[in-house]
Amino acid sequence: MTDRTKHHPAAGALLALALALPLQAHAADQRKEVVTLCFEAQDVLPWRTEKGGGLNFALLKMVEQRLDIQFDYLSIPWKRCLAQLKANAVDGAFAVSYKPDRRELGEYPGGETPDVSKRMHVDRYVVLRKKGSKVEWDGKAFHNLDGPIGFQLGYSVGDVLRAQNLEVDEGSQRAVELARKLIAGRVAAAAVGGSDAGGLMRGPLKSELEQLPIPIIEKPYFLILSHEMVAARPQLAERIWRAVEQARNSAAYKKLEQAEGGHH
Repeated sequence: MTDRTKHHPAAGALLALALALPLQAHAADQRKEVVTLCFEAQDVLPWRTEKGGGLNFALLKMVEQRLDIQFDYLSIPWKRCLAQLKANAVDGAFAVSYKPDRRELGEYPGGETPDVSKRMHVDRYVVLRKKGSKVEWDGKAFHNLDGPIGFQLGYSVGDVLRAQNLEVDEGSQRAVELARKLIAGRVAAAAVGGSDAGGLMRGPLKSELEQLPIPIIEKPYFLILSHEMVAARPQLAERIWRAVEQARNSAAYKKLEQAEGGHH
């Protein structure tokens, strides 16, 4: 699949430089502990790009510097990333929203009840409809639906939709694929992450789409670590989560986040 979400204009050369982080392995440094993290192989702006740009990577770079450790990154489809985490084939995954059944995959900061103060960021899911459609969302229920609601494969918003006994379509991996399915009439509406929706509404399909004003849900997203990683290196795991909070609250990160329009 070659379709990509369009980038929004850069906030400036300095910011672009700060956010552009190479994915290739760092130069070998035996003094540093290495932590391998996977993430979803697509651009989710402003949080991350497949090539290692965006606010998530800027934040993790700050964590590396604070702790003098090394993150190695693996860019793969989301469901495979979560499967790799469950199999302890990677040390962690980001950025992951909370679902009770995801505690089987790895460890959230704070344990059974995630510590929201140690989140990476906050994002939301919104409703997109084809321009001219009468589909509505009032914050509690959908109205005028004449088909399934689409969402991306493995995304947590599916649980919210299924809880309302709605017909769903989970057949798309990328937001732009889902948008094209919506425009073609194969789904009646689409539940899309706020950053993805922003990209779509700035992109070439914007004239055929409408975004409804009330979000479906707003939630924090975390760096979660594998069960094996936390069992073997519990002190490092806690240091990483604490450093995520400290870096996210730093003046340097807040400046980047403000420039990129992220949610703290």
